[in-house]
Amino acid sequence: MKTMSATIQIDAPPKAVWAILADLSRYEEWNPLFREASGQVAVGNRITLRSVHPANGRMMTVKPKITVADPGAELRWVSSLPGVMSGEHHFTLTPADGGTKVEQSETFRGLLTAFGGKTFTNAEASFRALNEALKRRAEDT
Repeated sequence: MKTMSATIQIDAPPKAVWAILADLSRYEEWNPLFREASGQVAVGNRITLRSVHPANGRMMTVKPKITVADPGAELRWVSSLPGVMSGEHHFTLTPADGGTKVEQSETFRGLLTAFGGKTFTNAEASFRALNEALKRRAEDT
Protein backbone atom coordinates (compact mmCIF):
# COMPACT_ATOMS: atom_id res chain seq x y z
CA MET A 1 0.00 0.00 0.00
CA LYS A 2 1.20 3.51 -0.81
CA THR A 3 -0.55 6.79 -0.02
CA MET A 4 0.25 10.23 -1.32
CA SER A 5 -1.46 13.52 -0.58
CA ALA A 6 -1.35 17.26 -1.05
CA THR A 7 -3.12 19.90 1.05
CA ILE A 8 -3.93 23.52 0.28
CA GLN A 9 -5.85 26.41 1.85
CA ILE A 10 -8.36 28.10 -0.49
CA ASP A 11 -10.00 31.46 0.20
CA ALA A 12 -13.47 30.32 -0.88
CA PRO A 13 -16.23 28.44 0.96
CA PRO A 14 -16.45 24.63 0.70
CA LYS A 15 -19.65 24.78 -1.41
CA ALA A 16 -17.84 26.93 -4.02
CA VAL A 17 -14.87 24.55 -4.13
CA TRP A 18 -17.25 21.59 -4.38
CA ALA A 19 -19.06 23.19 -7.32
CA ILE A 20 -15.78 23.32 -9.26
CA LEU A 21 -14.81 19.73 -8.37
CA ALA A 22 -18.25 18.34 -9.22
CA ASP A 23 -18.47 20.09 -12.63
CA LEU A 24 -16.57 17.47 -14.63
CA SER A 25 -17.48 19.04 -17.97
CA ARG A 26 -15.30 22.07 -17.18
CA TYR A 27 -12.16 20.22 -16.02
CA GLU A 28 -10.46 20.86 -19.35
CA GLU A 29 -10.64 24.61 -18.60
CA TRP A 30 -8.56 24.44 -15.43
CA ASN A 31 -7.46 20.97 -14.33
CA PRO A 32 -3.83 20.09 -15.18
CA LEU A 33 -4.14 16.48 -13.96
CA PHE A 34 -7.52 15.36 -15.29
CA ARG A 35 -7.48 17.03 -18.70
CA GLU A 36 -10.91 15.71 -19.69
CA ALA A 37 -13.73 14.38 -17.54
CA SER A 38 -17.32 13.34 -18.02
CA GLY A 39 -20.14 11.74 -16.15
CA GLN A 40 -22.42 12.56 -13.25
CA VAL A 41 -20.92 12.94 -9.77
CA ALA A 42 -23.22 10.70 -7.72
CA VAL A 43 -22.54 7.68 -5.54
CA GLY A 44 -22.49 4.48 -7.59
CA ASN A 45 -21.86 6.22 -10.93
CA ARG A 46 -18.81 5.62 -13.08
CA ILE A 47 -17.11 8.71 -14.46
CA THR A 48 -14.50 8.98 -17.20
CA LEU A 49 -11.20 10.75 -16.53
CA ARG A 50 -8.38 11.35 -19.02
CA SER A 51 -5.01 12.27 -17.60
CA VAL A 52 -1.34 12.23 -18.43
CA HIS A 53 0.37 9.08 -17.14
CA PRO A 54 2.97 10.21 -14.57
CA ALA A 55 5.67 7.82 -15.80
CA ASN A 56 5.50 8.02 -19.60
CA GLY A 57 3.55 11.23 -20.34
CA ARG A 58 0.94 9.45 -22.49
CA MET A 59 -2.76 10.12 -22.14
CA MET A 60 -4.64 7.44 -20.26
CA THR A 61 -8.31 6.91 -19.50
CA VAL A 62 -9.73 5.55 -16.27
CA LYS A 63 -13.37 4.95 -15.36
CA PRO A 64 -13.56 5.09 -11.58
CA LYS A 65 -16.69 4.53 -9.53
CA ILE A 66 -17.88 7.30 -7.21
CA THR A 67 -18.06 6.00 -3.63
CA VAL A 68 -18.67 9.29 -1.76
CA ALA A 69 -20.25 12.47 -3.10
CA ASP A 70 -21.00 14.67 -0.10
CA PRO A 71 -21.48 18.23 -1.44
CA GLY A 72 -19.15 20.69 0.22
CA ALA A 73 -17.36 17.97 2.19
CA GLU A 74 -15.96 14.98 0.27
CA LEU A 75 -15.56 13.45 -3.18
CA ARG A 76 -14.14 9.93 -3.42
CA TRP A 77 -13.74 7.39 -6.20
CA VAL A 78 -12.10 4.01 -6.73
CA SER A 79 -10.56 2.42 -9.79
CA SER A 80 -8.65 -0.77 -10.40
CA LEU A 81 -6.70 -2.93 -12.73
CA PRO A 82 -7.73 -6.28 -11.20
CA GLY A 83 -4.83 -8.22 -9.75
CA VAL A 84 -2.34 -5.48 -10.57
CA MET A 85 -3.25 -2.25 -8.77
CA SER A 86 -6.21 -0.36 -7.34
CA GLY A 87 -6.51 3.22 -6.22
CA GLU A 88 -8.84 5.20 -4.01
CA HIS A 89 -8.72 8.93 -4.76
CA HIS A 90 -10.38 11.51 -2.57
CA PHE A 91 -10.84 15.19 -1.93
CA THR A 92 -11.77 16.28 1.58
CA LEU A 93 -13.08 19.83 2.03
CA THR A 94 -12.96 21.29 5.54
CA PRO A 95 -14.02 24.81 6.57
CA ALA A 96 -10.91 26.60 7.86
CA ASP A 97 -9.82 30.20 8.43
CA GLY A 98 -12.83 31.61 6.56
CA GLY A 99 -12.19 29.40 3.54
CA THR A 100 -11.57 25.75 2.76
CA LYS A 101 -8.75 23.37 3.56
CA VAL A 102 -8.56 20.88 0.69
CA GLU A 103 -6.78 17.57 1.11
CA GLN A 104 -6.39 15.49 -2.01
CA SER A 105 -5.02 12.00 -1.60
CA GLU A 106 -4.82 8.60 -3.20
CA THR A 107 -4.09 5.23 -1.68
CA PHE A 108 -2.71 2.60 -4.05
CA ARG A 109 -2.77 -1.13 -3.39
CA GLY A 110 -1.47 -4.06 -5.37
CA LEU A 111 1.52 -5.49 -7.12
CA LEU A 112 2.69 -2.36 -8.97
CA THR A 113 2.99 -0.24 -5.84
CA ALA A 114 6.36 -1.88 -5.18
CA PHE A 115 7.74 -0.41 -8.42
CA GLY A 116 6.50 3.19 -8.05
CA GLY A 117 9.61 5.38 -7.73
CA LYS A 118 9.45 8.17 -10.30
CA THR A 119 5.80 7.48 -11.06
CA PHE A 120 4.73 8.30 -7.50
CA THR A 121 7.02 11.35 -7.29
CA ASN A 122 5.49 12.72 -10.52
CA ALA A 123 1.98 11.89 -9.29
CA GLU A 124 2.51 13.88 -6.09
CA ALA A 125 3.67 16.86 -8.17
CA SER A 126 0.50 16.49 -10.25
CA PHE A 127 -1.63 16.57 -7.07
CA ARG A 128 0.04 19.81 -6.00
CA ALA A 129 -0.52 21.32 -9.46
CA LEU A 130 -4.21 20.34 -9.38
CA ASN A 131 -4.62 21.89 -5.92
CA GLU A 132 -2.98 25.13 -7.06
CA ALA A 133 -5.21 25.27 -10.15
CA LEU A 134 -8.30 24.59 -8.02
CA LYS A 135 -7.26 27.41 -5.68
CA ARG A 136 -6.85 29.87 -8.56
CA ARG A 137 -10.20 28.84 -10.07
CA ALA A 138 -12.09 29.10 -6.76
CA GLU A 139 -10.53 32.38 -5.71
CA ASP A 140 -11.09 33.99 -9.12
CA THR A 141 -14.83 33.31 -9.19
